Amino acid sequence: MIAVKTDLTPQNLQSGLNRLFACAGQKIQAIKASRDDSQPSPVFTVKGKYTARGWTEWTQGFQYGCAILQYDATGEEHYLDYGRRRTLELMAPHVTHTGVHDHGFNNISTYGNLLRLMKEGRISENEWEKNFYELALKLSGAVQASRWTRLPDGLGYIHSFNGPHSLFADTIRSLRVLAVAHQLGHVLMGEQDRKINLLRRALQHAETTARYNVYYGNGRDAYDIRGRVVHESIFNVHNGSYRCACTQQGYSAFSTWTRGLAWILVGFAELLEFIDTYPAAELDEIAPDLYAGKESIIQRFLEVCTAVADFYLEQTPSDGVPYWDTGAPGLAKLGDYLQRPADPFNDHEPVDSSAAAISAQGLIRLGRYLQLQGQGPNGKRYLQAGLTIAERLFDEPYLSTNPDHQGLLLHSVYHRPNGWDHIPKGRKVPCGESSMWGDYHAMELGVMILRLATDKPYYAFFEPIMRPRTGPFV
Repeated sequence: MIAVKTDLTPQNLQSGLNRLFACAGQKIQAIKASRDDSQPSPVFTVKGKYTARGWTEWTQGFQYGCAILQYDATGEEHYLDYGRRRTLELMAPHVTHTGVHDHGFNNISTYGNLLRLMKEGRISENEWEKNFYELALKLSGAVQASRWTRLPDGLGYIHSFNGPHSLFADTIRSLRVLAVAHQLGHVLMGEQDRKINLLRRALQHAETTARYNVYYGNGRDAYDIRGRVVHESIFNVHNGSYRCACTQQGYSAFSTWTRGLAWILVGFAELLEFIDTYPAAELDEIAPDLYAGKESIIQRFLEVCTAVADFYLEQTPSDGVPYWDTGAPGLAKLGDYLQRPADPFNDHEPVDSSAAAISAQGLIRLGRYLQLQGQGPNGKRYLQAGLTIAERLFDEPYLSTNPDHQGLLLHSVYHRPNGWDHIPKGRKVPCGESSMWGDYHAMELGVMILRLATDKPYYAFFEPIMRPRTGPFV
């Protein structure tokens, strides 16, 4: 169980943030100098050097997104120039990629961050450039929404790259691009010019995920523990019936792959923030068959967020860094592992720092939301947990201070069942390596906390799009 530090503030983490962005700048430069951008995008490190893995190209947006976030944090123009130039030159295929569920990763991290910075006044206003980013996000949202499996009772989901039968937990964070595209006034055009509302699609996918990929302790099956998350749900595409729980990257369908839980936590927390700012009248018209208005959407998303957040707090070691799966068999050999800090150098099961970075952001967003709603004690518990995790990640042994290592956040795991992660000589399980999504989400976490610490505009994917800029970045 996480030993939450109740006295931490964003300002207390300033030294850790300084370390994070100092290291991040060096890593971005090292990757840029050592890799040909015509090659497949970097995914994870082997012996400290970034390598590719041709499963899908889901990490390129994180690579250039890191440079954009580095500019966000430091104001150093050359990072912005690099991220902006590579987005223009290389990211267009991701906008129209019909074969993946990852649009919210690739395109919000690049086009979305650039548009956000422009609307905040951090990038000089340029009408054509703004239109370019907006068009990319509109197209990305529509293409992502087109990967649709319809279910009975108004439900449905954006299916994973495994096919129409497959609903991934990961995809909840791709809904960001549907939300942005909708807010920019876009729709998906279907057969006979049918206009398909992108926000409705996002809400349908969210409800399907909440219903089938998250457990609430209601006796759904023999392993129904509140807050447990399943990576994949399988459906019969002929009649829409639910068939079974499944996993691609976790240990089993009846344990929790912790990065899958992290995607659920941050994805629903972000959607909660988005819906809270949205006009109730429009929400009433978009999904009346699924929700009884805006308040019912908020309550549903809170139910999901608090369930998975509580599970994470209870099933994670005391420092807030989880092992890669809560049911991994080697955990039994670690003794009372939940009552002490995670050990990335143990001989039985790897930790996953990327799950910690993603979850920390979700916890902070959830905690801040509850505090703003007048639920101070509940909100503080989650907010402080997120800050506790961040403090741990922004220092060794998780922050990579070795200039010869290209990764930023150490001890990340990609695909343990497939054996894709590097096991150093003399070790028995993967450790000491980084992933592009882990690095990006460590930086995203850092930017969010830095803005809270310095009283800058809150970091949210939708904020400058929902609310036009009325003044300078102060």
